[in-house]
Amino acid sequence: MTGRIVVVEITRLEAAHLAGLVGQFAELLRDSAPEQGDPAIARLVPPAYREDDSAAEEFRSLTQSDLLDRRSADAGVVLASLTDAADIPDDPDDPALFEQVEIRLDGDTARAWLRTLAAVRLVLATRLGVAEEDDHDQDDPRFGVYDWIGYRLDGLVGALERED
Repeated sequence: MTGRIVVVEITRLEAAHLAGLVGQFAELLRDSAPEQGDPAIARLVPPAYREDDSAAEEFRSLTQSDLLDRRSADAGVVLASLTDAADIPDDPDDPALFEQVEIRLDGDTARAWLRTLAAVRLVLATRLGVAEEDDHDQDDPRFGVYDWIGYRLDGLVGALERED
């Protein structure tokens, strides 16, 4: 995908909401100590050895910090790329809230978005109790943001597949 650009079309209000979610995700990464046992953090660093708890714990102790640091760096890239698009007026009736903007992502930035959206969705899934597809109730309004992130993630995956 060298030199190619992926264009994300999004309203300013969506960009502001996405920036808020990614900001909360970055804060979770920054404020959650691994020893606290947050299930969302644990889901972001799944065990490498499911049949050997000792080996899985040793691997996690060696890799978790680096992996979470990379996730945090990716979130920073996403937030930086959303800065202009997420600039919204204070007036809730201002039509600029619904103005479509284009966010142009180079290959590295698009991959950071992909990893971050997937990680945010994993955190949301953990908080909502989604372990399998059957756990997702499409009629439950609590899943609105989860579905919206999935929609954005699906669009990005499709754009990246077309680019390769």
